[in-house]
Amino acid sequence: MRNSVLIIDDEKNICSSLIYALEDLYIVTTTTNPKEGLTLLQEHAFDVVLLDLRIGRISGLEVLKNIKELHKDIVVIMMTAYSSIDSTIEAIKNGAFTYLLKPLNMDELIVTIDKALEFRALNEKVAYLSNELRNKYNHNGILGKSPSMRAIFELIDKLKDVDTNVLITGESGTGKELVARAIHYSGKRGNENFVEINCAAIPEGLLEGELFGHKKGAFTGADRDGIGKFEYANTGTILLDEIGDMGLALQSKLLRVLEQKEFTPLGSNTPIKMKARVIASTNRDLRKLMEEDLFRKDLFFRLNVMEIKLPPLRDKKEDLPLLFEHFMGIYNKEFGKQVVKLSPATQERLLNYPYPGNIRELSNIMECGILMAKGDTMELDDLPEKVKEGKTYANLDREVDSLVGLRLDEIEKRMIKATLALNNGRRKDTAEMLGISERGLRNKIKEYGL
Repeated sequence: MRNSVLIIDDEKNICSSLIYALEDLYIVTTTTNPKEGLTLLQEHAFDVVLLDLRIGRISGLEVLKNIKELHKDIVVIMMTAYSSIDSTIEAIKNGAFTYLLKPLNMDELIVTIDKALEFRALNEKVAYLSNELRNKYNHNGILGKSPSMRAIFELIDKLKDVDTNVLITGESGTGKELVARAIHYSGKRGNENFVEINCAAIPEGLLEGELFGHKKGAFTGADRDGIGKFEYANTGTILLDEIGDMGLALQSKLLRVLEQKEFTPLGSNTPIKMKARVIASTNRDLRKLMEEDLFRKDLFFRLNVMEIKLPPLRDKKEDLPLLFEHFMGIYNKEFGKQVVKLSPATQERLLNYPYPGNIRELSNIMECGILMAKGDTMELDDLPEKVKEGKTYANLDREVDSLVGLRLDEIEKRMIKATLALNNGRRKDTAEMLGISERGLRNKIKEYGL
């Protein structure tokens, strides 16, 4: 079956000559009216559009935007005069495949149309294969084919329809919230509320009210009743994120709630039945915190009926190509780009980078790479500076060796300073990466004068 071409040009002579030159090779439709062209695109499926950059008083750039809103994947070739090269480059930025100069060379035009059709076919194949990979290795939004991730997928399936408390552990950025959501939405509670509360982000004095709610007049400023997260979750799921940063006093109250299956809002004497399933997560070592008397053992065992340990990205390198493809798809769509491959040097560097920030950091790296890429290939120079520097596993070993012999406080100071620099001064990301609370990080910054 022949491919179809739509030509939008206000010069009837050009439309006639193009029909004559192309009709033996393609199904050709022409119009001198951009509005009619858009209507034709809504009613029929075209493979390629030839669009004049200036159609009477109408800008071809605006028509291009309208075409891409209708069919973002359709291939558009701009036709232009020498005097409008700058506008043509702008058209390329807005999604045009390429441009041809008038008067048109018909041999060049046919070659260009064929290349455009090849490009479209390649994109469709990439989209199909990407979808197949996602379906094969996607578990409720979590990608992975490594043995460790397959084991986690099996755990999710076993836990989704039971009410057992679950503790999800792992470094910052490994996807703990995604796993909690997968357990909730794939199970019997999937149509109920999923409520997340970050125990490290809310001051301890306010956290109890956030969890259990309060009655009017319970404290200064409580001018109305407040519903807590447990009550709002109802028969759904509540995720207690960064549970390791919860203070001991509130840990004791949470333990009673889990044991008695009821809670009492601040300022009330009437308990409310707890119906929600509880999942907790942390990037801290709770066993070490227990040894330091910073986390209650009885609460740990109450929460840790079943533990899911998420591996860091550096320990499941076989999942990296899947994740590259996944994030390329996301950011291509977000930025209107068509980056479909990585250069060999880029792929090698990304496969050997240690990802201290795990999947969250990989997402940021791919976002930068797609944004900076100039063509259909992500080059090494498109990556952030920290990745281009080549922080491989061997480099890290040498850096660790350079710390030997230093005082522990000096090592800690250097690590905090380097991690702050890595995160461009963002304290929340730095605290998560280091596995400490934001409050603890602020104290260390003050202590070391950073």
